[in-house]
Amino acid sequence: MTKRELPKHVYRQRNGIYFQRRGWPSRKFQSEFGTAEFWKEYADILAGRAEPKRINVRNFSALIRNYRQSPRYKRLKPRTALDYDKYLDFFLSIMADANPANMKRKDVIRLRDANAEKPYFANYSLRVLRVVMEHCVDLGWTDSNPAKGVSELKTEKQEREPWPQELLQAYRDACPLGTRERLIMELCVGTGQRIGDVLEMRWSDIQDGGFVIRQNKTGKELWVPILPELQAALSAASRHSVFILTNERGINRWSYRGASQAVRNVRERIGAERYDIHSWRYNAACELVEAGCSDDLVASVTGQSPAMVLHYTKKVRQKVRAIEAQRKRSGK
Repeated sequence: MTKRELPKHVYRQRNGIYFQRRGWPSRKFQSEFGTAEFWKEYADILAGRAEPKRINVRNFSALIRNYRQSPRYKRLKPRTALDYDKYLDFFLSIMADANPANMKRKDVIRLRDANAEKPYFANYSLRVLRVVMEHCVDLGWTDSNPAKGVSELKTEKQEREPWPQELLQAYRDACPLGTRERLIMELCVGTGQRIGDVLEMRWSDIQDGGFVIRQNKTGKELWVPILPELQAALSAASRHSVFILTNERGINRWSYRGASQAVRNVRERIGAERYDIHSWRYNAACELVEAGCSDDLVASVTGQSPAMVLHYTKKVRQKVRAIEAQRKRSGK
């Protein structure tokens, strides 16, 4: 059989006969040349009826798309998934067409160090890249994870502390009852819950004078009584939605970004830039310790583990114990 005998765009290769035309996917014929089945295959290809040959592209775009469809990604908490998405989109913006199998440890380090002036971004992107490359290993696209074992940039970590009482009062003075800014603060301090759980709170969660809470991160179920300060804020709030904290239109829950920005605006006005929206959970834990509560009682409100109760309250705990020690020392 010579090329002259073959129809247009059909070529004989060492391992079979192929349809090859510029701009079209290459396709191997399954039937023997000259048979009726061969000519049907040929006609189907020209008419566009043949199933196109799948081209398996292995780049970061394909890897991230596969990761986002995987159980590993779908198991993430909604807030964590939002955080991951920011870094996944960053990877797509700089290396969508690159083959992840070619990534080396030196490339990971270079990527980390390129963002050294933003250590939080550099370190978080490294964590997400480590997860994505582990998924790459699981797919069989590469044998090792080049991001595993790469250390994060060292930073001077500033320990989060509870808001001082004078700044807490300044916040209340700046945000009267009936405002969302006041309500979110009273919910955080009054219940001792994470901001993500507070933003999910609904009016139907109030039962028997307390909040029924299922923590997103731990899955723990709690019932937390409502304090008078929080009750006053709830009574002054308008009800436009099933959610207690709503967006500007009052029809859906307040987003983390919107709530964080609103609180940041107040912090800047009253000089509380050092203390953020997450520090209110510290206030709740510390107030409980100062009231004489045991770690078990603190955890019954906050839902924290014993280790986290200690972490959140270590400074105030030292102060409380020092007062007790000095009182004993003076014989009082």
